[in-house]
Formats: sequence, structure tokens, C-alpha cells
Amino acid sequence: MHKVRQRRGHQRGLSVVELMVGIAVGLFVVSAAVLMISTQLGDTRRLLLETQLQQDLRAASDIIARELRRASAWGSASMTIWRPGQTTNVTSNPFGAVTAQDEGAGIDFRYQRRPGEEGPYGFMVAEGGILKSRLGLAGWQELTDADVMNVTQFNVELTDERSDPLPCPTACADGTTDCWPRVVTRTARIDIAAQARSDSQIQRTVTTYVRLRNDKVEFNNGADICP
Repeated sequence: MHKVRQRRGHQRGLSVVELMVGIAVGLFVVSAAVLMISTQLGDTRRLLLETQLQQDLRAASDIIARELRRASAWGSASMTIWRPGQTTNVTSNPFGAVTAQDEGAGIDFRYQRRPGEEGPYGFMVAEGGILKSRLGLAGWQELTDADVMNVTQFNVELTDERSDPLPCPTACADGTTDCWPRVVTRTARIDIAAQARSDSQIQRTVTTYVRLRNDKVEFNNGADICP
């Protein structure tokens, strides 16, 4: 009986120091787990914002590119066809002008969707960083979501490329071929930059090149005919 009591007397629980060390280790493990989960949630949120911003920018760029390709389209475009050696006037395309505004303010153009529906059309960045599309006489419509992105840059740069002179039956008045017509092809470069509305550190830029389908014949003698 004495031996049993003596053996029980040597048994004891955790000391206060051991208990505090255990709690500290547990808190450290929990803090590390919370930090890891918080980091993962932050990375996931950032990835979602980046993906949404990129997708919305790409969608807006695709809409602008699709519309710009139609610029200058005309149901009576066959009247503007000029053939080498032709000595009669060519009918001017009433929708031929495509104008990029200064300092990236936007772009204006027209085309004939159907008789009576002929624009004007265009794109611009309005106050508050919202990209807008002009729908003819219906006015302007928001193209981007103000709650998702803030458009910080919108620029359209037009580039003309001229072909070699198209042959005319006779030379110019000065004996050269400088006044002979050339085919002008037009290419637009579209740059759009934006940042996420909820996190300005998330920024994306999209650049698109668009080849306008409607070329034009450019005469250099002040008339739309060969000399």
C-alpha cells in the first residue's frame, strides 16, 4: 500500500511554463495558417481582378476594331471604282473621312449600315474614365463598366500607305507622273489602358491594329480624273 502511494506521489501534470510554451506554439501555427490563407485569398482576388480587367479591355478593343473595319463602307461603292486609264471623274465616297481626334480624344467615322442609317459613329473617353461608343443619332452609349475599370488612355493613330502611281494615258502637265493617282490603304492602331476601379495598382494595356477594308484612290492634280 505504501508503494502505491509513493508511485502516485511522483505523477504530475503540465507545468505553467510548459502550458504557455504549448499555447505559444499553437498560436504560431494558427497565425501562420491564417497568414497563408489570407495571402492566397488576396492573390486569388487580384487574379480575378486582372482577368476581368483584361477580358473587358479585350472585349472593348474587339468592338472598336469591328466597327472601324466598316468605316467608309457605302452601298454605292461601285461608283467609286477607278480603272487605270479612266478619263472620267470618279464619284467621291461621302463616308470616306475617318478622323482621329488630337491627344487621344477619340475617333469619328461614318459608314452606311443600310439606307438611312449612316452614322455618325465614333469612340471617346468621357469624364470618369468611361469609354463610350457613338451610335449614330441615338447618341453615346457606355462601352465599359465604370464600376469595374477606369480608362486612363485611349488613342487611335491612323497610318496611310500609298501605292505606286497608277498609270494614266498621258503624262502630267509638267511631263512627270507626279499627278497620277495612287491607292491609299489605311491602318489604325488602337491603344487602350485602364486600371481596376477597386485597386489602382492593377493596370492593363491592350494594343490592336485594324486594317480598314475600304481603300481610296487619291488624285494629285486637283481633280478626280487622269490628266
